[in-house]
Amino acid sequence: MTTDFPFEKFLNTKKTSGSPSPIKAGDPSKNDHLLNDIFNHNAVIDTSQTEVYEDHSDISPFKPITDAIFEALKDKIEPIKYNTFIKNKIQIESLDEEKVVFNAHTQFILNTVRSSYLPIIKSILKELMGEDYAIEFTLNGDSKASHHFEGKNSEASPFSKYLENSHENVFETENNKKKSSFTLDLSPTKVERQEKAKSKYIEHMEASDSAKIIDPAKTFDNFIVGPSNNLAFATAHAVADDPGKAGKYPCVYFYSDSGLGKTHLLHAVANGIFKNHPELRICLISARDFMKELINAYKDKKLSEFQIKYTEYVDILMIDDIHELKNKNSTQEEFFHIFNFLHDKGKQLIFTSDKSPDKITGIEERIITRLQWGLVVDIQKPDFETRTAILKKKAIDLDLFIQDDVLNLIASSIKTSIRELEGSLIRLQAHAELIEAEIDSEMAREILKLQASNEKPASTLESVCRAASHYFKIPVADLRSKARSKEVVKARHISWYLSKNIVGATYDEIGQYYSNRDHSSVIHGVNKISEHLKNDPMISKDIVYLENNI
Repeated sequence: MTTDFPFEKFLNTKKTSGSPSPIKAGDPSKNDHLLNDIFNHNAVIDTSQTEVYEDHSDISPFKPITDAIFEALKDKIEPIKYNTFIKNKIQIESLDEEKVVFNAHTQFILNTVRSSYLPIIKSILKELMGEDYAIEFTLNGDSKASHHFEGKNSEASPFSKYLENSHENVFETENNKKKSSFTLDLSPTKVERQEKAKSKYIEHMEASDSAKIIDPAKTFDNFIVGPSNNLAFATAHAVADDPGKAGKYPCVYFYSDSGLGKTHLLHAVANGIFKNHPELRICLISARDFMKELINAYKDKKLSEFQIKYTEYVDILMIDDIHELKNKNSTQEEFFHIFNFLHDKGKQLIFTSDKSPDKITGIEERIITRLQWGLVVDIQKPDFETRTAILKKKAIDLDLFIQDDVLNLIASSIKTSIRELEGSLIRLQAHAELIEAEIDSEMAREILKLQASNEKPASTLESVCRAASHYFKIPVADLRSKARSKEVVKARHISWYLSKNIVGATYDEIGQYYSNRDHSSVIHGVNKISEHLKNDPMISKDIVYLENNI
């Protein structure tokens, strides 16, 4: 190691007057004076004058450097992300003249820091050290924490003798054997528990949808079915039962906004095929990983191996977020040929996206055409009943007791994303544990920012009727009248269904509002819509749109 390494920027090298050297073993080496200087923070007090000394032998020699990096990072990223992913979550494990190795507590922390904050950390290191350093990450527990320097030469680091004995009692005096009457409380502080609560929520919300391996936890059994996704669910189930040429849908394309269950369905299909047809070879991958794999094949001159893998060793090809291939011409070229080959051989093809094929920009027309060859299925935002069912299922998974009025409040306020719905319960659970209190509506409003001032007025029979009138372009007077045309009856029955399930009105109240109809007529109309929802995607779309816009 060169003597140019700037330890003086991070380590206190001023000698403590009168402090004895802590190193006693062996003959003093040429580096003993350096050890005494660098590790003088181990504040050894002359035992002839006092019975107490402060032992910091468990403090990493890299702590000053880590602290300096953290201090700079604190000004460059958001406080909640700093506390969640950086503070006390990573530390320097080793460094030499060219490389710094960081240790992360969890795989999630490691992936997040490496993907989001690596350039910032590199720039800070250059600013502090005066030159560029390579950065590597290890996972806590993957290697022994040895805290040593790995230089270019094989000469032992000047710190090695001290560090090898850092966990041994090198200060053998009678005084340091005395037991302390001080008891250290290691239970988490309130701030730490708050940060843990935030971390759980962020980890849930930022969990990658990239599908590299099949998740056994995502099955048809725990997928909540409602009017918004019943067609997608039925299609996925049919594919899992009879994939490929033997099935009804050899090519399927699911699309929806983010967080509505596309990836869950993809994994559920994979799990179903594995259960029903274990002899079939499944490839489930994200479009981004497919592209990376192709780039590596080009770089390593293994394109033929890449092509053989997808044409000869795949029976079920499932690509998540296919829209991410936009403007990637070389990748689209390879995908085009792989699609044609597998389709001609009768293999099963399944794709997901955040929009329909014809709405994707940057994709070649010939690929758009092929994505439309099969069944294209739209997944809508979940309706109120489905959102409530999702919340109840998630509460059971979390072993969380929560009142129905709180679930209804959340379901009526969060309408756009299943992931956000589930994340709301994770936040509530963490905060309830933090303050050791039962979750009520007031807590939910405060923690989830469901302020009353931002909420829409409660739905009424009149607001439902007016929304249906506007959507179906039928006058309110006709909806409430005895008119019997097909279009009016359909719109009226949908209004009754929404009045029952969204407003919570009784059959008698609904009948009275709609020209004093008998409650049995209302029951018949509501039940009729409920039956249609099971197999009519157009009515499902009507219901979801109205429910989200009342």
